[in-house]
Amino acid sequence: MREPHPILTARDLMTTNLLVFHPEQTLLEAIEGLTRHRVSGAPVVDDSGRLVGTLSELDCLRMLASDEFYLQQQEEGARVSQYMSKVVRTIEPDLGIYAMSHYFLTLATRRLPVVEKGRLVGQVSRHDVLRGMEEMSRKRLVRKRYPDYREPAY
Repeated sequence: MREPHPILTARDLMTTNLLVFHPEQTLLEAIEGLTRHRVSGAPVVDDSGRLVGTLSELDCLRMLASDEFYLQQQEEGARVSQYMSKVVRTIEPDLGIYAMSHYFLTLATRRLPVVEKGRLVGQVSRHDVLRGMEEMSRKRLVRKRYPDYREPAY
């Protein structure tokens, strides 16, 4: 009998080398980080590494839309904590790729922070899920062509 394909999890797909912000950072520092690293958002963590929110490009645009950008003092004093999204959908490392794709389809988010025991351990983006889908598809094609092929045990 053929073995079922293993379902990839958040732990398999997540990025662990993340750009992170702290609530007390200035918003302008955060904007510089987003543009320099060419990412559309990043988690916000406290000093103990606990997730307290996320900051996206959309959150940053709120400053411009609220006219605070034109008030020099407000612009320089604006903090990440004032603009970050505090309600964040998180996932656990063992969540499967099918559930992750469901979240991306039903929530207006581009990334899902991965939290284990209250601490941020990584992040899964839409791109990561697509990469996982491609990997699973490639493995299925190999098995279809060579049905008696067995992957080596590691």
